[in-house]
Amino acid sequence: MTLIQMLQSLLLGTVEGFTEFLPVSSTGHLLLLQHFFGLDGEANKTFAILVQLGAILAIVTAYFGRLKRVAIDLPHDPAARHFVIGVLVAFLPAAIIGALLHGFIKGVLFNPAIVCISLIAGGFVLMIMDQIDLKPRYRDATAFPLRMYLGIGLIQCFAMIPGVSRSGATIVGAMLLGADKRSAAEFSFFLAMPTMAGAFAYDLLKSYKLLSFHDFASIAIGFVAAFVAGLFVVKAFLDYISRHGFTPFAWWRILVGSAGLAGLIVVG
Repeated sequence: MTLIQMLQSLLLGTVEGFTEFLPVSSTGHLLLLQHFFGLDGEANKTFAILVQLGAILAIVTAYFGRLKRVAIDLPHDPAARHFVIGVLVAFLPAAIIGALLHGFIKGVLFNPAIVCISLIAGGFVLMIMDQIDLKPRYRDATAFPLRMYLGIGLIQCFAMIPGVSRSGATIVGAMLLGADKRSAAEFSFFLAMPTMAGAFAYDLLKSYKLLSFHDFASIAIGFVAAFVAGLFVVKAFLDYISRHGFTPFAWWRILVGSAGLAGLIVVG
């Protein structure tokens, strides 16, 4: 592995960690960077999925105390069981649709033009969300009604289109269904754990035979970078989104999407 390849993996992993929990689409950012780096092969699409493991472990680390408490309380606490069932209910739609459409998603939707259009469209959605006067009914991410967990899970499926943003879809979905900003963002973190872990395991099972030692080395570097960057972002974003709106993220999406389209037009 050359120094340039190591630096590319380090940069991609850092971008993954910084953007995974923001409503800006980490996969969209990675696919655009890979495209303009000339990294368009199947192994690089797999990299964009497998490197998410670092971000998953960042959430587990940040929320270890709460996760441990839920696990201890699970046998005797109905509230803990309700929350775990809620996360599983929200996870199921993405698990089923992701397994059924895995080939289509990677073969067709992992496309730079689709990413750019999704980024721009999602930016306008976030701007609209800042203008809507929503009346939150739920402020605890562990106590949403089961039908609400299911609704969030169904909305999350839109994020299978690269550029939509998994965290953005779940946060917007939760807020439209009655959650306040903080609990919506927090539940997007909890839902990320089974969703990204499932995507990681399924894609690794499908693609490991196509990966070389060099590919695994790149993934390992990206994993570490994503873990460190993810730890930095999780708490900071939760505090920010509780007090502010989505406008900065909306403009960032529009800027990146527009720059990506311009790049595609100029250099292909």
